[in-house]
Amino acid sequence: MKAIRVHQFGGPEVMKLEEVPDLRPGPGEVVVRVKAVGVNPVDTYIRSGGYAAKPDLPYTPGMDAAGVVEAVGHGVTRFVPGARVYVAGTLSGAYAEQALCKESQVHPLPDKVTFAQGAAVNIPYATAYRALFHRARAMPGETVLVHGASGGVGVASVQLARAAGMKVIGTAGTERGRKLVTEQGAHHILDHRAADYLSELQQLTNGRGVDVILEMLANVNLGKDLTILARNGRVVVIGSRGSVEINPRDTMSRDASILGMTLMNAAESELTSIHAALVVGLENGTLRPVINQELPLAEAPRAHQAVLEPGSYGKIVLIP
Repeated sequence: MKAIRVHQFGGPEVMKLEEVPDLRPGPGEVVVRVKAVGVNPVDTYIRSGGYAAKPDLPYTPGMDAAGVVEAVGHGVTRFVPGARVYVAGTLSGAYAEQALCKESQVHPLPDKVTFAQGAAVNIPYATAYRALFHRARAMPGETVLVHGASGGVGVASVQLARAAGMKVIGTAGTERGRKLVTEQGAHHILDHRAADYLSELQQLTNGRGVDVILEMLANVNLGKDLTILARNGRVVVIGSRGSVEINPRDTMSRDASILGMTLMNAAESELTSIHAALVVGLENGTLRPVINQELPLAEAPRAHQAVLEPGSYGKIVLIP
């Protein structure tokens, strides 16, 4: 089979398309014939060598994919060959024509959901779900600001919050992005590149502020976030590309909380509950992954450049 391989950490050019042996499942394992691969910012951090946990070299990047079960190992009971599935983590890497997974990493993909959409589920939707419900413990009726709502995690956050009965305010830096966020169910949409957008947000909440902020770029926004929280408000830091200075008094006056999170810290029981909810959301149409670009697998370097560009819009997927 063909797979993207990384033999040294570095820029996007270190990813090479190579021929590697086909995969065979061991006990409790599943081999998936990959139809689409999800590209996430974390993939670029790992490839560059800047991520805390570094894989052994050489390795195949990627954690998200969708496809068809090709073979199952001894003891696998939830899947049979031919089943449509999405993948939430792999043993072998996802940027390939096949992916080897533990049975627990594989989940049913409803017929109405395309393979490209299935490849856009795991990190974006599981991250959004964990941030919103497990970390912020957001409740129906609360007001949620999705700060950077037009990317993969942002779109997922808007859909999940709206479905759970929250008032949703999203931000995006382009007109196209703002239109997308509105289409996904946000009650209000703001331009985070406008100088007065935080004043506009305060008007939308009658000066009360928001209960929860899901923050995709904390190094730019965290200090400002703390000034627009309601009492007992929570900021969940989902993404950051550097350090930031804050005024601790902005947390004191509101009894506010800053909550960090990464999906990698989720316990197995958390992941089980998250994906049970996501599968139902895909089945009933509440969750609708948005695809921006589909690129051939060989163009993984181009995808890694595109996923970090400003003006995010939906998901980038690779097609083997």
